[in-house]
Amino acid sequence: MTAGVLRTVPLAGELTSSLVSRAADRYSLPASGVLRLWTCRHSPVRRAGGGVRADAEIVLNDAGRAVLAELCGVSPRVLARALPAFTVDDPKISSGQEAALAQVRWRTAGTVAGEAAFACRSCTARRTGQAQRAVRYLPRWQRVCARHGRWLLDADADQPLEHLDLSAVPEVATAQRRWSGVARRAMRSGTQPGQVFALAHAVVARWWEEALHWEREEIWPKRLHRVAGGHAGTDLQRWRIVGRDPVILPEVVAVADALLDPAMAELVWRDSGAGRPRPLSADGAFCRRLGERVDRHWLGPLAAVDHSGPLLAWMGAVIRRRRGAGGPPGWRDDPWRLKRELQPATMAGLLRVMAAEERAGGSGSRWRAAVSAEHRFQLEQSIAQAREQLVELRGVHSGTTAEVARTLLEHLSRSAALIDQALVDTAAAAVAAGVALEDVAAWARLPARELADILTADQEED
Repeated sequence: MTAGVLRTVPLAGELTSSLVSRAADRYSLPASGVLRLWTCRHSPVRRAGGGVRADAEIVLNDAGRAVLAELCGVSPRVLARALPAFTVDDPKISSGQEAALAQVRWRTAGTVAGEAAFACRSCTARRTGQAQRAVRYLPRWQRVCARHGRWLLDADADQPLEHLDLSAVPEVATAQRRWSGVARRAMRSGTQPGQVFALAHAVVARWWEEALHWEREEIWPKRLHRVAGGHAGTDLQRWRIVGRDPVILPEVVAVADALLDPAMAELVWRDSGAGRPRPLSADGAFCRRLGERVDRHWLGPLAAVDHSGPLLAWMGAVIRRRRGAGGPPGWRDDPWRLKRELQPATMAGLLRVMAAEERAGGSGSRWRAAVSAEHRFQLEQSIAQAREQLVELRGVHSGTTAEVARTLLEHLSRSAALIDQALVDTAAAAVAAGVALEDVAAWARLPARELADILTADQEED
């Protein structure tokens, strides 16, 4: 193969690994054959059933970038504008004695530049001349291909579909167009549009989970069956996972618009008693009006009683800010701060939970179904050792103050080290079993990128 003979045009927002795969297709070669142009560090994330996951991403060093530009016949400037990961630097491959070698380092897209989704194949063919699979970084408010009436699905899930047909639900495309105006309102108010969307998505996804018990809910079931091609049939649980995000998009945009409305914030303030504080009631004006804005006049009381959900957290922050009772700036008084535990599960995570439950006969825990018994025993032993160290502290009560303090700290340090290692081992086991890194990071209460670095360092030490 002579690099650069055939030109491969990048898509805006495309994963670097996706471009490499399409370049390999130009030369009628497997992607693994083209990847030999670089020294690869680690292995790509794989699907549970085998094969590389669609959102597996590569990060390049300077020499590696030059090789990609030559392979594609495209200047590095064009690649830097098109590929979000192209300029991402990784010290593991950009420094040291081997920095002059063309190197790639495998990551997941979510730890590099955000959410990844399949590109529309028809649009890819029109832009590049290749009717081939491609993967792009796409936030959820840009998932509708208006030209071909498709919802572009997450690329990190182990399922065969790349898109859903929206021809029978035009309101989803309408909601995406409406979002542009909502995003502009957010920016004018000094709020990041992504934060507003994330909060609204969390609120509505929470409703989606409860909607199975709402006798008066009629909009979502009809919309879901249309997205499923007419009827979800006996596979309703899977379709509720795969179809959730397009089905709820109109309500997400409506909620985002409502939360940005100063008049709605004023209703929250009045419901709280304004200058004379009182508990929020189930028949408050804010939740009642919010239900009307999503075309469900009966929803208000149901939304108001979800005391542990993201909507009540937003209301609480609005009230604290109005009363001047919040914490430091950017902390508890920020209405748009979405706590990690309130973020909705991804499609990939929900599908893996469902698959694990099916393998376990529907009764076992998802983690136990995914991790081997031997590995679970090792983890349980680590936790038991930490527990023993803590139990021994009960007897430490005699001697000088300095001696007692030293003994306490030594035991606590040992326990903390064992617990930290158990956390790393558990996270590694979950990722190896096919759990998305982002889901594991949320459980461990760590940023996904930080957890990825910890797991990588742990592998290198081994």
